[in-house]
Amino acid sequence: MEDYHISKGKHFYTIGLSYKKADAEIRGHFSLTEESKQRLLEQAKDEGIDGILVTSTCNRTEIYGFAQHPFQLIKLLCEHTHGTVEEFEKVAYVYKNKQAISHIFRVGTGLDSQILGDFEIISQLKVAFVRSKKLGLVNAFLERLVNAVIQASKRIKNETEISSGATSVSFASVQYILKHIENISEKNILLFGTGKIGRNTCENLVKHTRNNHITLINRTKDKAEKIAGKFNLIVKDYADLQAEIRNSDILIVATGAHNPTISKELIYPKKELLILDLSIPKNVSDDVQELENVKLIHLDHLSQMTDETLERRKQFIPQAKEIIAEVENDFNQWLETRKFAPTIKALKKKLKMMKDAELDFQRKKISDFNDEQAEIVSNRIIQKIMKHFANHLKEDNQTTDESLELIQKVFHLEEVTK
Repeated sequence: MEDYHISKGKHFYTIGLSYKKADAEIRGHFSLTEESKQRLLEQAKDEGIDGILVTSTCNRTEIYGFAQHPFQLIKLLCEHTHGTVEEFEKVAYVYKNKQAISHIFRVGTGLDSQILGDFEIISQLKVAFVRSKKLGLVNAFLERLVNAVIQASKRIKNETEISSGATSVSFASVQYILKHIENISEKNILLFGTGKIGRNTCENLVKHTRNNHITLINRTKDKAEKIAGKFNLIVKDYADLQAEIRNSDILIVATGAHNPTISKELIYPKKELLILDLSIPKNVSDDVQELENVKLIHLDHLSQMTDETLERRKQFIPQAKEIIAEVENDFNQWLETRKFAPTIKALKKKLKMMKDAELDFQRKKISDFNDEQAEIVSNRIIQKIMKHFANHLKEDNQTTDESLELIQKVFHLEEVTK
């Protein structure tokens, strides 16, 4: 990207890992809290990085940024998570320049989501953008790119049905319960954790199970009470967690903690219990599976579920790809204009100098010289010349570099544009 006069970083990279190659445990190692995202960005700024975005969801952790080498970004990620470079190399991906641009379009439009058409990631990108902008880590390229991805995402939502029907991790968890638990309306359900996934799960539970025995527990009780009030549900104190688990037939865990919150010791072994862990990193210890009456289902298993809704969505992928191609092409055309912007600016300045010198000469030579008319005519000629040059550079991407070199040589702009 050094030719585009955007950043001190030589190239634009996407580095990260996702559900495609990294299992829940490894994704957990590279998961970033809000605090660690902030610290990572502050360190990036101290290290001279001038354009960077960071996202971390249950399905992926990614850094989009400018750097001399991708290891600058990989090192930042590893220093602010529990992951190691060795782990990263086994499951991660690194995209550069145009490939990195294409990747963020796929991610932001839901085509790369674990559940096709799940647009949650676009909200994450918006939040990441605001966070970076506050620290002065958003350049013209990132601003334009994120806006283009948002535009593509909106168009796909409005012009296709790729996000039609209720399908998300929270919906998939309720679908699983409906398929595997009989008489669901009579079962005691405990939802532990009322973050975004917890809230969505709660809404789906109320809507699809017609169950009046749903209890909410959250470390911060007032957050649970707000949701409970909306759906007329029961709220219990965090201190009652073990007792409530004992009374439950189904436990849904969505706490978002960075260490397990549910261990074997909290569970009564003589009663059947279905546990759904919707968290990354895992919030339920693996040792609960040692209990015969407990069945543990993790997020990755739920995300693999396919139903009619998902199958129907697949037919809209070609249409979505066409929209992405169109918006991405517009972005890349804008990017090309960045490459020749300094030359165009320098050429305009040179032509203006030539015009001023010539008008000065004519002013002395012609007694009734019309200054105002001469300025209007000469400025219009410069404008037309500039338009021809700009159009040529935009339309002929194959020879842009050669054209720029020729313009710089003919008009002696070399020193001005370097």
